[in-house]
Amino acid sequence: MSVPRILPAIALATLVAGTVTAQPLQGSPTLRLHARDGTAVVLGQVQFTPQADGRSTFQLQLDHAAFKDFFLSMKEFKCVEAPAEVFCHVPYPYPQPGTVALGDLAWLEHSLLFMFKTPSEFGAKLWNGVYYQLTPTATGLEGRPQAVDLNRISAPPDRPGVPPFRRALRDDIPAGARWFPRLTID
Repeated sequence: MSVPRILPAIALATLVAGTVTAQPLQGSPTLRLHARDGTAVVLGQVQFTPQADGRSTFQLQLDHAAFKDFFLSMKEFKCVEAPAEVFCHVPYPYPQPGTVALGDLAWLEHSLLFMFKTPSEFGAKLWNGVYYQLTPTATGLEGRPQAVDLNRISAPPDRPGVPPFRRALRDDIPAGARWFPRLTID
């Protein structure tokens, strides 16, 4: 059984009256973290379901076998161990619409928050947050890491329907600074 590709719509996008039109995201592409040593960790899949309004709902389906449980700062985290750092998924803790469109991937990006710490450090280091800004590619989506302070989501947002990590609150991470410099969904 073949899994439909996430973005055949990007390759098949057509110019109509000077604008690009594309199909909604659909299918169950694979979610991977790519390490700087060339290896990749399959974290699971993202299930996209097209909606009548042109957007798609999404559901993150993590493969818990890819993670190790860490109890940090009185909370359990699902983490990937790497030689230089421990990389932990931080689920967005508040209700959100769970929808995306090719030009608006913010809620999916907020569902893919991580934090890192060195193997010798104790506790959660929420100021060491990693946000993967997603962009469409020929085969799916690719995320580049940006630094965020996850303490910003320790209390409910003032505007619950608005993704809190707007561009001004994210800083690009220099190449090679993180063990996982790339995330893909394809």
